[in-house]
Amino acid sequence: MTNIILASNSPRRKELLSLLGLPFTAQVSDVDERALEEELLSLLPQERAAKMAEAKGRAVFIQAPRDSIVIAADTIVVYEGRILHKPVDDADAVSILTRLSGHTHMVYTGMSVLYKKADGTQLVHTGYTGTAVTFRTLTQSEIAAYVATGEPSDKAGAYGIQGKGCFLVEKIEGDYQNVVGLSLKALYMELKENGVDVTKLW
Repeated sequence: MTNIILASNSPRRKELLSLLGLPFTAQVSDVDERALEEELLSLLPQERAAKMAEAKGRAVFIQAPRDSIVIAADTIVVYEGRILHKPVDDADAVSILTRLSGHTHMVYTGMSVLYKKADGTQLVHTGYTGTAVTFRTLTQSEIAAYVATGEPSDKAGAYGIQGKGCFLVEKIEGDYQNVVGLSLKALYMELKENGVDVTKLW
């Protein structure tokens, strides 16, 4: 049976992948993301997310046995052409959320799927999915209360749409799961187009 490896220890991505009913193991990638970000500065934000995902995947792929599929992802939040990283502290989280209040931003998740077939053949397919997210106009007390929960501290753009941060959002245009961290539709279609029938793994 094909080994499916998620190149991440993210609870959100593990939960999402579990929704597809795929048997998988998770393995943390040892990519130096800060160093790689410097190398990718000339690329568009969505291209950077795709390249980062591929780098994460390749780091795990090297050690994967034959007959394996490695899935890697990287999610970024972009507002007015600039990437909004994880906040450095609560004050930064307040600043980020204040900027996003009442406006639309983009969430891009780069996804790389790497195939190491039983005969040794290797394939790498990398791309990205974008979702537009519009925030309500937030009060400063709402922002302060949300930041005080601690939820924004480890999230790009300082919010988690799948958690308490859902109240920040007025609407989305596109794939909700992509905002959480992995487009299951894109993954399903990628696997299907490359001979992996997910329904037969249930």
